[in-house]
Amino acid sequence: MAFPVIAVVGRPNVGKSTFVNRLMQNQDAIVHAVSGVTRDRSYHKADWNGVEFMLIDTGGIEFTSEDAFGDSIREQALMASEEADVIVLLVDGQTGVTSGDEEVARLLRRADKPVFLTVNKMDTPGRDGAIHDFWSLGLDTPWPVSALHGHGTGDLLDALVEALPPSEPEVESEAIGVAIIGRPNAGKSSLFNRLLGQERSIVSEVAGTTRDALDTLLQVGETQYRLVDTAGLRRKSQIDESIEYYSFVRAMRAIDRADIALLIVDSPLGVTDQDQRVARFAAERGCALVIVLNKWDVVDGPEAKAEVVEQVGMKLGFVGYAPVVRLSALTGSGVHKLFPLMERVYDAYSSTVSTSALNRVLTDLRATGHTISKHGVHLRLQYVTQTRQKPPGFTFFANHPRLVDENYRRYMENRLRENFDLEGTPIVLKFKSKD
Repeated sequence: MAFPVIAVVGRPNVGKSTFVNRLMQNQDAIVHAVSGVTRDRSYHKADWNGVEFMLIDTGGIEFTSEDAFGDSIREQALMASEEADVIVLLVDGQTGVTSGDEEVARLLRRADKPVFLTVNKMDTPGRDGAIHDFWSLGLDTPWPVSALHGHGTGDLLDALVEALPPSEPEVESEAIGVAIIGRPNAGKSSLFNRLLGQERSIVSEVAGTTRDALDTLLQVGETQYRLVDTAGLRRKSQIDESIEYYSFVRAMRAIDRADIALLIVDSPLGVTDQDQRVARFAAERGCALVIVLNKWDVVDGPEAKAEVVEQVGMKLGFVGYAPVVRLSALTGSGVHKLFPLMERVYDAYSSTVSTSALNRVLTDLRATGHTISKHGVHLRLQYVTQTRQKPPGFTFFANHPRLVDENYRRYMENRLRENFDLEGTPIVLKFKSKD
């Protein structure tokens, strides 16, 4: 379904993210008492009385700001307003009408779509006298609500969904979830925008710009992708602010629901310990993986490039199944290789290997005589079958599965990869007793 869209806009710190969470009845948006927490626009699916719609949470609109991101935040909020079917202008009932409210209202009065002036922080029901001043904004009837306590939000939602156009049915398709992950400032948002072909998220040279995970559907030929731009992953010991903590948690959730993770490595910097941690995290959670050597065009000379490639083999050898692509998100060089590679990796990630083919390989392995033994007891693998997909999982039935150690597990994984196309995907091996 193509859902109708409601954009929530307003000055900083009027409670937009709290309001979005109240409408969604969860803690999906980051809420924090610091100006500028929501920098990009973030999308949240919601419903009210059976009517489904999309909520856009935006950064605070400021016309005079010392924040380096002020212009970008304002642009993102205005883009959300253009994209929306209905706009909610949220204002602060405790501070009253401000010049910032008047500036935003002046912009929205030009919009050819419904605008709901919503006065937040009216925490005491029945004491709505403060809303009268907001008539001066020229946006019709003010709606008093308390995002914190929920007062008035039900009546507002009734009016919002009544103003929405009907949903447009679409042909259902299975989108491939792609999480763009990596250390801060490696170029994740630049690649995200390059793949998408528009300024969907704010790109900045300041680490940690993207704090919300942003989902966007993208059609490439007959394949649909769901791209998720996530906050830069830092070491947990470096996550001091609670905002950073919630961003880290959301990035983890993005990986958990992705099929493929693109690990963005800052090539001039080389492979770092943080890159290793991020790769391990994706592998442990069963994501297919593509290693993206970004900024390849600014790596100085063939020797430096060879050193980066060598670092990938040495430091990321535990995900040696992951293909490596070299590109520049900034110039677009090499980016065309990415979608065919993701499609190939996804095919492996969702592949099914027939039981007969697996057991032919097992028969050949038994013929080599390679096994392990302990205290005179020898391991014999009797049968193997695939027991899961995404990622592929294989269960071996054996006489003494407890004999299997990590070395033998790696040996069997390598033999499976030699015989079947499992590029880019982790595989799950289990060894069980025949009984």
